[in-house]
Amino acid sequence: MKVNIQSVNFNADQKLIDFVQKRMDKLDQFYDKVISSDVYLKVENTSDKENKIFEARVSVPGDSFMVKKQCKSFEEGADCAASSLERQLKKRKEKLKSYL
Repeated sequence: MKVNIQSVNFNADQKLIDFVQKRMDKLDQFYDKVISSDVYLKVENTSDKENKIFEARVSVPGDSFMVKKQCKSFEEGADCAASSLERQLKKRKEKLKSYL
């Protein structure tokens, strides 16, 4: 799967990019028709500890799924978003199986 990663208001290091890439690649296990995913890593200028926003949009044939998580770290956001996307992809797969 092709993963486009964009960091807003900061420069992401290679370790973070590799982590996000590996986490998003795991989504192929749950739904094999994933075309691509766009990931946006944003930092808000607030005094909150949870100022990191992880957004992901996964494109599948005929649809796309969007997830937005705000957490203390991008790694935590990637895990939360990926688990949410896993549920959505499993649900779509089950729905498609019921039509066949």
